[in-house]
Amino acid sequence: MGRLMHLVTLDSETDFEGWRKAARLLVLNEVRPSDVTWKVAGDEPELFEPATSPLPDAPEGTFNVPAKFVELAHSAILHCDPERFAILYRLLWRLRGNHDLLTVATDPDVALVSAMARAVHRDEHKMHALVRFREVGRDPKSHYVAWFEPEHHIVELAAPFFASRFADMPWSILTPELSAHWDGHALAFTPGVPKAEVPTEDRLEDTWRRYYAGIFNPARLKVKAMEKEMPKTYWRNLPEASMIKPLIADAGRSTGARIAKEASDPHEPQKRLEPSMKHKAAASADDLEMLREEASHCRACPLWKDATQTVFGEGPRHARIMLVGEQPGDKEDLAGKPFVGPAGQMLDRALEEAGIDRTKVYVTNAVKHFKFLARGKIRLHQKPSTPEIKACRQWYERELAATKPDLVVALGATAAQSVFGKITPINKSRGRLIDLPEGIKALVTVHPSYLLRLPDEDTKAREYQRFVDDLKIAADLLKKSARAA
Repeated sequence: MGRLMHLVTLDSETDFEGWRKAARLLVLNEVRPSDVTWKVAGDEPELFEPATSPLPDAPEGTFNVPAKFVELAHSAILHCDPERFAILYRLLWRLRGNHDLLTVATDPDVALVSAMARAVHRDEHKMHALVRFREVGRDPKSHYVAWFEPEHHIVELAAPFFASRFADMPWSILTPELSAHWDGHALAFTPGVPKAEVPTEDRLEDTWRRYYAGIFNPARLKVKAMEKEMPKTYWRNLPEASMIKPLIADAGRSTGARIAKEASDPHEPQKRLEPSMKHKAAASADDLEMLREEASHCRACPLWKDATQTVFGEGPRHARIMLVGEQPGDKEDLAGKPFVGPAGQMLDRALEEAGIDRTKVYVTNAVKHFKFLARGKIRLHQKPSTPEIKACRQWYERELAATKPDLVVALGATAAQSVFGKITPINKSRGRLIDLPEGIKALVTVHPSYLLRLPDEDTKAREYQRFVDDLKIAADLLKKSARAA
């Protein structure tokens, strides 16, 4: 008589909880991996399926596995290999007898599951980088739609990134297996669709192509690295795909022309100031010039490794207003100055309308290094984490002590977290003066980049006016203090 086979039918391709519950029952009942058949509900039956029995009842007892296995299984179960459920159960079965098995990197099962997890995260990484939205309809009823073809079952894993990154616009990401939707409040998932249902080219295509051509840097071109980061299989879904080959060809021609010309002086890298070069007034630890030089060598968090340079604050030594933003962006990282990109231009315009002279304001950021995710030549802005904000807060505190402003304006949630030392909701704190130590006032408002992301022109105009009104509170405070003096 043959051994009894057990059939486990999971609810979906990503049913981790169903797999974990079944695997626990099987292990406790001493069911060998070779005696289990794993399926997903809706799968076609195999031609010669063996006779199987349902899962056994749960016996008394328990067992533990390393936390690392649970982490690996969470990722590996999203792989497209139909044998992944069986492979994970086999590794779990072996772990019960060898708790240190995961430390043996050369073990075939450990290596296989680890490779599956890495492949899943690479696919998630590519989805984050290569999704391109198309606008459907016109404001105020426009919707943004994208098409992507993932290799693995990663849509649910990747979708929260887009909900956070594009929180202010309704969007849908369509894939052959599963589609994700965001209405501005909650994520929803529906069955996949064929590519034929994806909207055709629209006005955002030209915008994206112009942007890609503008940021394409032939001096940094590494074709093999670009193709590894952006595989050719994805090109057909990218609006910039038609430009890639011509830009690569043109880069070769322009590079050859540069080589033929007389060499120019290289760009001076950041240098540590010699003592003789420092201002005599830099004896104080809170002097701005000394702080700027110290911050240029800051290693308090890992962000310095990928950033071009530290972007310190700038402005008058005794400015009465200090503006605190989130972090430098791509333009600021290259220029070494805060608020010089699109958000900076928006800020300049709003300050002027509010009656504030930017040249008399000290401008800085909560985090002094650019945090980004590299996507070929594109560097996608990433929100700083709480540990990174805390690591950089020393510089804000020392800038504050050095400038001694009357008012600190926190532009956005990250800035507010740095100013108050805790997570601070924008809407609850906005539009009113808040007391800080030593008689300094604080004002909370949105970051100008928030205004740039708003897709609806009416909403953008309304929110921009609210932003100007917030800055007028700062202007009025200065006028009152000036009259009192």
